[in-house]
Amino acid sequence: TIPVRPAGAPGGRAFAEEIRGLGDDERESRIQHELLSGNIPDFLRRLQPIKMAQPAANGASADIVVCAAPDYLAVGSNDDFLLVPMRLGTALFMAAQYGLTLPTPRIVDAIYAQAAVHFVPQPLPASDRMRSTDYIQRHNEMIGTQRSALGVRAGELSAGHKKDLVLTNRLWSHLDRVAIYGWHLATGEPIQPLSTVHGWRYADYSHGVRLISTRVFVGGFPRSIFEIM
Repeated sequence: TIPVRPAGAPGGRAFAEEIRGLGDDERESRIQHELLSGNIPDFLRRLQPIKMAQPAANGASADIVVCAAPDYLAVGSNDDFLLVPMRLGTALFMAAQYGLTLPTPRIVDAIYAQAAVHFVPQPLPASDRMRSTDYIQRHNEMIGTQRSALGVRAGELSAGHKKDLVLTNRLWSHLDRVAIYGWHLATGEPIQPLSTVHGWRYADYSHGVRLISTRVFVGGFPRSIFEIM
C-alpha cells in the first residue's frame, strides 16, 4: 500500500535543508507528508524474514517468522535518504497507512541478532539540540560514512545505528509516553533499556522507526501478529 515515489520528490539532503529551522510540529507535519506521498527508498519496501521461536505449552517450539523492514524509515531515494525520527503518533499513523506496525523489544533483539550489518552506535553529545534537524542530519551523515566504510548494500538487514520505537505492555499504564529500546552494542546488549520516560510527543536524533508486517507466519501458516502477541 506504499505509494510509488513521485517523480521529482526531494532526496534526503534536499529534504533536510527544507526542514532546517522549522519548529517540531511543522517538521513532523512535513515528514508525514513526504512519507504519505511515497517519498521513501525502494529498498524499504522489501521486508526481510526474521526467524523466532516460541515455546509451546506441550514443551515443543513453534517456529515464527516476522517480516521486518531492512532499515529505519527514511525520506528520499536509495542513494540519497534521510533517516527520520518521529513522534509515536506519527509512527503509528504511518504504520497503519502502510498496513504495518512497530516491533516489540524481543523482535528488536531478534533483528539485531540476525542482521547482516551491525553498525557501531555513535551517540552525539546530550544537549537541548538533540531534537534539532541539525542533529538529525549530522547523525545521518555519520551513519552514511559508516555505511560506506562497511560496504553496506541497499536492502541489507541492518541494525545498531538507532534506538527503536517499540510496542510494549508497559504502554497500557503509560498512555502519554513513548517506549524506546535498543541501540545494541557488538556484545548484543542494548545501550537503551526499555524506557517510557519520555512523553509521546518526544523524538530525538537517536530514534528510529522500523516497520514490520502485521502478517506473521507460524509453522508456515499466515497469522495476524496481534493474534499471537
